[in-house]
Amino acid sequence: MDTPQPPQVRVDEPVQSTPVQSTDATSSTQTAQPAQPAQPAPTDGSVSVATNDVEMGGTLNATPQPDAPTSDVQEIAPVPAKKSSPINFIDALTTPFIEIIVGQGNNDNPLKAHQGLLVQSPKLAELIDGLAASDPRRIHLPDEDVDAVGHFVQFLYRGDYAIPESHTPDLSDADKSEENMLRHARIYTLAEKLGLPELKNLAHGKIHKIKGTPGAELAYARYVYTHTKDDDNAIRRPVASHWANQSHILRHEGKCSQAP
Repeated sequence: MDTPQPPQVRVDEPVQSTPVQSTDATSSTQTAQPAQPAQPAPTDGSVSVATNDVEMGGTLNATPQPDAPTSDVQEIAPVPAKKSSPINFIDALTTPFIEIIVGQGNNDNPLKAHQGLLVQSPKLAELIDGLAASDPRRIHLPDEDVDAVGHFVQFLYRGDYAIPESHTPDLSDADKSEENMLRHARIYTLAEKLGLPELKNLAHGKIHKIKGTPGAELAYARYVYTHTKDDDNAIRRPVASHWANQSHILRHEGKCSQAP
């Protein structure tokens, strides 16, 4: 009877102490996870491997991290594209002045503008690039209208232009509308020569805001069909459409032969 009793008591004591120790270890491990820098060495292989994975993971992740941003920076920084974009307005004002001689002979008129703004026109940029270092900073536009070139320069600085009221007080409203339509039309054709589509669109829009008389519309139509290209439908088609609807006016005035 005495023989079985001692082993039962001895077996119960270690069995009870074993789960208590394992639960303590588990709870202590879970609670003290952030503050266990010294536990990886004495713990089992599984714990040390997990700890090494974290450390190696940080080391391995640190290697691709600089690689990823390096490739991203090379793709995101399109330096050539920025150089080809229009020059900053403030930077343009620091560039030298270019003298523009408009007209020829006794009718020449000198204008000035900053080089950084003028080079927005491909044609003017080519003329300026052709100047030698010893040449004066001057280009010539002998066949252009000084009024149109002046409004072109105004557009370069303001992004817009405005035609002032006529200084001739005795002009009738019909004459004023004709004059304004033709001035916008000359700016349009100049913008075409200089390769400035934004100025072309601006002038074209201003033309159609003018309520012209039949005489003004006719003078405008003649100018358009004389000074624009045959395939310039943007400006020619509205003119043709307008006069197709207003042909009775031409017949009434006996000017059908002069229609475009």
